[in-house]
Amino acid sequence: MRKQNRRLTLQACSILFALCLGGNAWAAAVSTLLEDCASCHGKDGASTASDVPIIGGYSAKYLADSLADYKDKARPCPEVKYLSGPHKGEAMDMCTVAAKLTDEDVTAIASNLAAKPFVRAKQAFDATKAARGKQVHDINCKKCHEDGGSSPDDDAGILAGQWMPYIGHTFDEYASGKRPMVKKMKSKFDELSKDDRDALLNYFGSFK
Repeated sequence: MRKQNRRLTLQACSILFALCLGGNAWAAAVSTLLEDCASCHGKDGASTASDVPIIGGYSAKYLADSLADYKDKARPCPEVKYLSGPHKGEAMDMCTVAAKLTDEDVTAIASNLAAKPFVRAKQAFDATKAARGKQVHDINCKKCHEDGGSSPDDDAGILAGQWMPYIGHTFDEYASGKRPMVKKMKSKFDELSKDDRDALLNYFGSFK
């Protein structure tokens, strides 16, 4: 019920934001922004590419904070290619995308995508590793990533059902120091072995 109420609240905020910016003009502008997002992340943020994160259903705060980090170049911005849409095949990176967004754009994108369902990836996983991964998660990650990492209310992204290759790449960025972590996460992450991280990947990938 809490999550349902939260989504309804976000939808209401989106409507109010639309009215403030002016009806059809706002709707057209937001539609263009979301279409650009969908060119890589899929319709409503439900990515079908294993190296591109599913972002529909993330909390609005997490999405807004992530875009702010990209704008400040506080996160790695590897070059990728548009997977669909009018710019299909063209190279782009998230730092460049975020740099073009106004604060109003960020609010609109975050509130709209947060109101969408998180569509879990259909992917193969190792059940034995997943069982061990649950233990690793419960000891090291559960405090900040509740319900197996499935709750958007943590404002920490959604891990349960996220693409395993994407999470694996993120783990590598954390391990190399390319992507910063908050202090409380770093102390936990640094204790994990490579096998621990692999087990976590399979645990998160086991959610269907």
